[in-house]
Amino acid sequence: MTTAKRPVSKDMSWVLEPLLVLPKIVHALVLSADGLVQGASPSLGREAREGASAMMSALQGAARTVAISLSADAGTQLRQIVIDTTSGFVFAMPAGENTVLAVFAEREVDMGIVAHHMQIQVATLGDKVMTSQARDSGTPA
Repeated sequence: MTTAKRPVSKDMSWVLEPLLVLPKIVHALVLSADGLVQGASPSLGREAREGASAMMSALQGAARTVAISLSADAGTQLRQIVIDTTSGFVFAMPAGENTVLAVFAEREVDMGIVAHHMQIQVATLGDKVMTSQARDSGTPA
């Protein structure tokens, strides 16, 4: 029996380093569009990084669908999601065709600085570097 090989996910944690040194940034993740961790803050545990990646993937898909539905424009593209919580903020933005960059920051953070530095890191990655294959979900039902 022959099994298809899936591409091995390279560790992209290097892209998070410039974000993690910013004041009030707690954690950051790079994930594939289908929720696989591609890089994470060193202090973020495995369960937390995998759970956050899976949920961020679902949230990205839901946000994209809502934006398209409400704008009535199938070409609408998602640029950023910001979640405001009592503990802080979650920022997420697409970083290439199949990749997402996510950051959690304390409430006192300068949101503009975080968004700006995330955009710099997204540009640094480039579409060619960050494109990852979506997992094969099998035969369509």
